[in-house]
This record gives sequence, C-alpha cells and structure tokens, in this order.
Amino acid sequence: MKLARVRNADGDGFWVRIDEAAQNARRVRAPFSLWAPAVAQHGEAALDLLAGCLPLATLQLCPPVQPGARVFGVGMNYLTHLTRLGRKQPPPHTIAYIKPSSALVPPGGEIQYPAITAQLDYEVELVAVVARALGDEPQASACLLGYTVGNDISARDAGKQLGSLDLFTQKALDRTAPVGPWVTTLDEFGGAGQPRVAVRLSINGEQRQHDCTDQMIFPVDELLNYVDARIALQPGDLVFTGSTCGVGLEDGRFLQPGDVVEAEIEKIGVLRNTIGPRRILAPQRMIGRLGGQD
Repeated sequence: MKLARVRNADGDGFWVRIDEAAQNARRVRAPFSLWAPAVAQHGEAALDLLAGCLPLATLQLCPPVQPGARVFGVGMNYLTHLTRLGRKQPPPHTIAYIKPSSALVPPGGEIQYPAITAQLDYEVELVAVVARALGDEPQASACLLGYTVGNDISARDAGKQLGSLDLFTQKALDRTAPVGPWVTTLDEFGGAGQPRVAVRLSINGEQRQHDCTDQMIFPVDELLNYVDARIALQPGDLVFTGSTCGVGLEDGRFLQPGDVVEAEIEKIGVLRNTIGPRRILAPQRMIGRLGGQD
C-alpha cells in the first residue's frame, strides 16, 4: 500500500491512499495518530477512507511527513562508500544528525543551491517512517509504517576552513532534503527486519549510484535503536539510513544548477527534482561562507 501527503487546489494538506495503476487517490479520514500505528495490524481499514477518488493530476505531492515530525539522518553506513573515500575499515558505530523541516523539498520540487557551498552533492537513501514509539518492542523495525525515498543533499566543503566536520552546514541547509514521492507500507517489504531493495540515483539520465540495502553496515533495526536511545522516536518521524558509493565527492562531479536528479528505490518509486540557480550572498552576509569567493 502506498500512502502520500498531498495538497489540493485550495491549499489543504492531507494524507491519501495512492492507486498508481488508476492514477487516483482516496483521502484518509482518520487522524494520523490513530491510523499510523494501526496500519500494520489492520491495513487499509485503519485509514477510514472517504468515499470517492481524487485524480492524482489534481493533487500536489508533498514530502510524506506528518506536520510536527522530526527528520533524522545517519551516516557511514555503506562500506563501498567509505572505502572510496579512503577508509578501509567500517566504523564502530554510526553518526547521526537532525534536519530542520525547512530542509524538506517535495517530489518534483526545486533543490536550493545555497550560496555558502561550491560542492553540492547527492546521496540516495532509504528513509524509514516511524508509525509508533519503539518502547519495549524487541525489533525496532516492527514499529515502522514503511519506507520512502530520500536524497540527502550535502554541502561537502563544510568544515574545510575548520579542519573538522560541520554537520550543521553540511546537512541542515534550507530546501536541500527531497523526500517522497510517498510511503510504501512495511508489509510490501516483507514486514519487520532488514529490507532488501535496489537503490539508484542518476543525474541528467546518467546513473551515478547503484546498490542494495542489504549492504548496509548497520541494519535498520540498529539505526533506529541508535537514534531512539538518544531522542525517543515518535509517530511520523523520518530516519535517513545512509548512502552508498558514487557520490560527487569521489570524483569531483558535484551538482550544478539545472541538473535533473532522479533517486529511485525498488518497491517505492522515483523521486525526481531539479537543482535551482546558485544563490549569491550580499557582502555583509559572507561570514562563514564556504568555497571561497567567486
């Protein structure tokens, strides 16, 4: 089952159940706090769908994030990615960070090219969507609603002037985190446990990234527990699960204004976005700028 958050012509935002084949949707009537935790047990019945279908062409897809939910990311989770960047051994544990809601970009939306970076990079990632608090659940992934596609756009030159990692600048920039196009529910991935699906990313039709999620160093259950031990996960929260090799940092081919980026994950779909023009900061706002002067 595919669930999306959409906006209609009047600007109202709500959740729908997607029928890709028929290119229509039915509106979810039940509150998110009620239907999200119940979908695993009751399926479509938990949604309390309104009668009648809405043509997808009349709806604008939004990031599939419940208002008020948090967005977390983890890193260093594919060995091929790390080895190409010079690291020969897997790390003892992952690292994590938080993305603000202002970083989110809808399917089809324009990714902002911030003025403070000259090395804007791409990272296709499987994104876990939380349905209920982990609590005492022995298998963390059993608490998921399902998965969506994320593109963890990063400012790779962040921290160079400091000689250290600057995750705030690298990962939290406005309009640099596309997510979507919808959530595919957990049952389509075989239920709880480590999903095994292909992930791909292309720039202007050229494939740059290709791997399978069973190659993660830290499985989804471990990632969820890592985040939850520090900040308790709540219904609607998203967790980016890391990216594989093929990123621009490896060969210097970073994103450019006008690029069309397509991030695709098996069983979910394609998240397509474009890169906007590079912004220019006024001289008085150049403090902390990365990448030097143009």
